[in-house]
Amino acid sequence: MANTFITPTMIARQALANLYETTVMSQLVYRDYEEEFVSRIGDTITIRKPAKFDAKDFNRATGIEIQNATEGSIPITLDRFADVSFAVTSEELTLDIIDFNAQLLAPATEAIAQKIDRDILSLRADVMAQKVGLNADPDPFKYANPRVAIAARRVLNQRNVPSTDRYIVVGPEQEALWLADPLFHQADTRGDTEGLREANLGRRVFGFDSYQTQNIREPEFKATDPAGTTLPDHEIGVAFHRTAFALVTRPLVLPQGAANAHVESYKGFGLRVVMDYDISKKQDIISIDTLYGVKTLDPERAVVITTGATKTKA
Repeated sequence: MANTFITPTMIARQALANLYETTVMSQLVYRDYEEEFVSRIGDTITIRKPAKFDAKDFNRATGIEIQNATEGSIPITLDRFADVSFAVTSEELTLDIIDFNAQLLAPATEAIAQKIDRDILSLRADVMAQKVGLNADPDPFKYANPRVAIAARRVLNQRNVPSTDRYIVVGPEQEALWLADPLFHQADTRGDTEGLREANLGRRVFGFDSYQTQNIREPEFKATDPAGTTLPDHEIGVAFHRTAFALVTRPLVLPQGAANAHVESYKGFGLRVVMDYDISKKQDIISIDTLYGVKTLDPERAVVITTGATKTKA
């Protein structure tokens, strides 16, 4: 029978591969991950922030000056518990499901990937006071091209943010306007995974690797024009250094008494798959979940971009 070959281990491995390939924001921010089990939701852990050093003038007479690594630390609560559970009947497994991954598993892990990206993007709220674009100019469409990145770059440069590992993420409307700009014509594609390659806009934009995600459009993020009018469908992008935000993940424990379960980990992602059989309805229950937390490490290393790009200018 078809379901003879479907095991939690196989599902977890394929689901993890799907998740790794489809996330965007999670691969652009600072990551902390350990292959250790966490007992429950809400555990607060402490992660190390990237070390900082000062470059000193070398004096041959006095020799080198040994510095202590100033790493710092920050607490992060693992309070995000993403879950996708679905039922598959025996008839579906036998007759209807030709490709389990394409028909069920890929959409399930895509939903988890989208949730992780939205949760990371929610950290824009921590840097709303540091913005460029619409509120700084009466003509919102002046910033409907990639040159708004120049203003974002200026802000980060003024704060001595490292020039490497800088990213800029915009929404679909802004992407359409940017791609129509001659700046993007005949550009080479960048990116390491399928998700990043698909999201990448084609080239570096004034010192940033640029990406698009539809998850940028969230109802709670609203902006106003210079007259104070609310823009309900406003896309609020963000330019940031990798160390501005953090994503922390930990594998979940296998449930006690569950013989049909598996945890799979790969490159900072962990997924748990639990399968059970509902005899009353003669269907398999498949549950996929992951545990993580997000945190702003340094709000001065990010800039919100209020572009005003909600439609093409007439």
